[in-house]
Amino acid sequence: MLPVFPVFSGIPHIATGDLVREELNSSGTLSSQLKEIVNQGQLVSDEIIISLLSKRLEAGEAKGESGFILDGFPRTIRQAEILEGVTDVDLVVNLKLREEALLAKCLGRRICNHCGGNYNIACIDIKGENGKPGIYMAPLPAPPQCVPNLIQRADDTEEVVKERLRIYNETSRPVEEFYRNRRKLLEFELPGGIPEAWPKLLEALNLDHKDKHIAAA
Repeated sequence: MLPVFPVFSGIPHIATGDLVREELNSSGTLSSQLKEIVNQGQLVSDEIIISLLSKRLEAGEAKGESGFILDGFPRTIRQAEILEGVTDVDLVVNLKLREEALLAKCLGRRICNHCGGNYNIACIDIKGENGKPGIYMAPLPAPPQCVPNLIQRADDTEEVVKERLRIYNETSRPVEEFYRNRRKLLEFELPGGIPEAWPKLLEALNLDHKDKHIAAA
């Protein structure tokens, strides 16, 4: 997660998935509608995401926040166009990972229902083939006190995850082209977990000289 790294210290990290989960756990007007959408593995509509994001950005502006890192947004051309009209986007980083690794990571996700911590039990070790490099991603184990409280999200089933990935791939291609045409797209193929990927990502961003002490979440 980006906020643990000194180079991004002070820059708010806004994940639209977190905004959706916060609304799901609230008694807000969108909660019941979101539960049905998420449990079916569908992507949340532009209208809902934009509503939640606008609310968060307004709250940040009121607190004097300057800049932000958006995670999971925009997902559609419409979202990208609306975002462009709201704020300046300096750079879009497209983190890419082979589908078999993505599937394993999604199915391995676990949440502590006591503290809300996010962990992953999947150990991914995919051999390189057909010109593609191998990928190793170690598990992100929970501390002993969280282990008895780990749960899996209801929508983290193989069928639902595969459908989610299919929809995502269809909708993301036009968004990638949108930012590629504006020369704001950086495509980064993940070589593994945070220890393997972070130094290479910093290098790609020309920020490697600013963060010599690499940490991992």
